Amino acid sequence: MTTPDGGEGRDQTGRGSRFLAGARIYLEPRLIQILLLGFASGLPLALSFGTLSVRLTEDGISKAAIGLFAAVGTPYALKFIWAPLIDQLRLPGLARLFGHRRSWLLLTQAAVILTMLGLGLSDPAADPWTTALWAVLLAFSSASQDIVIDAYRVERLPEDRQGAGAAMVVFGYRLGMLASGAGALYLAAYFDWFTAYAVMAAAMGLGVLAVLAGPEPRVDRSHAAEAEARAGRLLERLGAKGPIGRAGAWLHAAVVAPFQEFLVRPHAWLILAFVAFYKFGDSLAGVMTNPFLVDIGFDKTQIAEISKLFGFWASMVGFWAGGTLLGALGTVRSLWICGILQALSNLAFMIQAEAGPDVAVLAAVIGFENLAGGMGTAVFVAYMSSLCNVSYTATQYALLSSFMAVARTWLSSSSGIMAEELGWSAFFLATTVAAIPGLILLRLVSRRTADRAI
Repeated sequence: MTTPDGGEGRDQTGRGSRFLAGARIYLEPRLIQILLLGFASGLPLALSFGTLSVRLTEDGISKAAIGLFAAVGTPYALKFIWAPLIDQLRLPGLARLFGHRRSWLLLTQAAVILTMLGLGLSDPAADPWTTALWAVLLAFSSASQDIVIDAYRVERLPEDRQGAGAAMVVFGYRLGMLASGAGALYLAAYFDWFTAYAVMAAAMGLGVLAVLAGPEPRVDRSHAAEAEARAGRLLERLGAKGPIGRAGAWLHAAVVAPFQEFLVRPHAWLILAFVAFYKFGDSLAGVMTNPFLVDIGFDKTQIAEISKLFGFWASMVGFWAGGTLLGALGTVRSLWICGILQALSNLAFMIQAEAGPDVAVLAAVIGFENLAGGMGTAVFVAYMSSLCNVSYTATQYALLSSFMAVARTWLSSSSGIMAEELGWSAFFLATTVAAIPGLILLRLVSRRTADRAI
């Protein structure tokens, strides 16, 4: 109903203008820079995992040995351990030329390029141990680059651009994974494996250009300086003076203070529980999606074309929609909307279970699931970014992302047993119910922490 003064019309026009303005911000140079950094972040992953497994199979490596190669991804789960070093240690010479964050970005990108080339030159058939070493070094370099990219993104963008930044970095990341996955396989098929790895190393140049084109973030690191000074005074009173005292004070500021600063916040453990559970239902269903599709009668081509390729582009739309939603409605409402959509997308798989191998239904279900998941990821990454103190951005974001990944992996490990015991329809209903604790925690967090965390 329209009021006499046209109030409803003005409200709809204003809301439409906010969404249009939210869409336009993706063309800003600083967000294009974040997109390119996300692309550089996604490039190395498949080269040390999925793409590498194809190469190992072609070279006759045993399935047992290929399974062991999965351990090369360990640095991604443990990156919070050395994140404090990257967060606080200034690189001599390079920091003066490029700034703290940009110098670390350039160093880690150089390491990624070199290890890509080393992995490409290795011969798994002749010396699998050397190949494994290069793969571990690539994963370590890539995880280190991710630490700096996450910190740079949070520090580079103002608060009202964090949602769009989260969408762009994930969008770029998925494009990078597509390039080093399907793209590298095509190159290897037409040329050879070294050419595929060399082209991917050259593509890392886009990330290097993004670093050189952007400025060093201006960040107030007074909190870290004060923590180091307090630790220095305490150590001096305890008798630790000179180089030992200074080293101890620096280590406290770099390693202890970031975790201490986060954990002493009001309701810190409630926030961490929310981080673990917000996407739990989504993750629980995702583990068993491919086995479900195979079990009900879809072939590999249908899964590749709809679940992977069509799903990829649905996710891309979801990342953009999530960032736009965040800019228009704010964090709380966006988290609620995306959380509910993620839960409903699990219910959609119940429809697929009843329909069987119906391609049209699959396209609708996969489109909805990837759209909702992409929106939730963009909003949630922006939320986690807002939790970081700018004095410890790299360390605290690495902690949150590692905590989310490890908790998600552990909590989702029972999904196969659940599917066997419950059957597919009941299983996906259970994954929908599993999304409820995250929504309850969202309610508690939003009420108790106010603007500090939401």
